Amino acid sequence: MRAGLAAASTFALALVAGAFLNAQGADRDRVIPGGGILVQGWTGKIDAASVRQGRMINDSKFAQDGDALHVTTGPATTFWNPANTASGDYTVKATFLEPKFMELNSHPHSYGIFIGGNSMGTDQMTLVYCVAYGDGTALVRGFGPAVFTLQPATPNPAVHKAAGVGQPVTQEIAWRVKGGRAECSINGVVITGYDKAQLVGAGKLQSTDGVYGIRFTHNVEAVITGFSMTKG
Repeated sequence: MRAGLAAASTFALALVAGAFLNAQGADRDRVIPGGGILVQGWTGKIDAASVRQGRMINDSKFAQDGDALHVTTGPATTFWNPANTASGDYTVKATFLEPKFMELNSHPHSYGIFIGGNSMGTDQMTLVYCVAYGDGTALVRGFGPAVFTLQPATPNPAVHKAAGVGQPVTQEIAWRVKGGRAECSINGVVITGYDKAQLVGAGKLQSTDGVYGIRFTHNVEAVITGFSMTKG
């Protein structure tokens, strides 16, 4: 009897493990044809989870499309231009058009803006990013250098929802740092904010001063316009 129970238990565990692996495999990083960072001055770093899959930066595509930036991933990637730095009080913003919601993946994936980038491109890289999903969800997370989450993926009425799979959706995302506080807004509405003491310290940011740039998870596409930083 015990042998039979043990065998049944082992079989059940195998089924669960197999289902998990199939789910993971269904959402593995894609490889984007003609990939690479094709905009002068920009660089990037893919996530450790993507490295473990054997992916590389050229498996995502970062290109110029007229006055816009056109990003298609591939592995989850942080993109930046080292010349883009901000300090003191400032606002960084951009508009993201996801042309075909969920075209590259089986569920919503995110894109947005990061600030406070330091030790960029190294294992000690620190930054905080605010991102939106085309299903009306927002997330705030960072590298410190380990991943830390300030706001888990949460539905928010400010975040636009695509009308359906394959339909376009647009999000305007901004970080404003002013008077010792950093706030993220999406589509003109502040969705969350943090005092610098909540952002800077062990396991979080080195500073809210630093490089700013663009953050994409894996298997998603967006066209970015109006990417800019203003002081004050």
